[in-house]
Amino acid sequence: MLHIVLVEPEIAPNTGNIARLCAAAGARLHLVGRLGFRLDARSLRRAGVDYWEHVDLVRHNHWAEFALEWSGGRLWVFSAKATRPYTGADFRDNDALVFGGESRGLPASILERDPSRTVTIPMPTGHVRSLNLATAAGIALYEALRQLNLW
Repeated sequence: MLHIVLVEPEIAPNTGNIARLCAAAGARLHLVGRLGFRLDARSLRRAGVDYWEHVDLVRHNHWAEFALEWSGGRLWVFSAKATRPYTGADFRDNDALVFGGESRGLPASILERDPSRTVTIPMPTGHVRSLNLATAAGIALYEALRQLNLW
């Protein structure tokens, strides 16, 4: 099983779309820290459609709690500031793909944990500073699934 970790996501529809993605792919969704919405918000339910019952959701109050409880595989941290492309990662079963909130990304303390596992999704034109969170999570998760031959 793969894991998607969202650290302080701010936009309910993005999280709803990622929840739906996790339900479709069989990934566990971890929500970490302060959320920019309520989990029962209408927009969150709407974005997840009627798939919430199929989402393996784990809630963590803050990063330290997540880190203490994490017993899975490696953490792959995604950042628009990284230089290593996500396609250079060698994803393994039980790895986690970690993303920050839409407006701030991940704090330096997380980005600096293991630079060898900090990756980016390249944007060749240079016209855009970052991708939508749900889009980035989808790209990353399906690359990990492809590498693991899980379809």
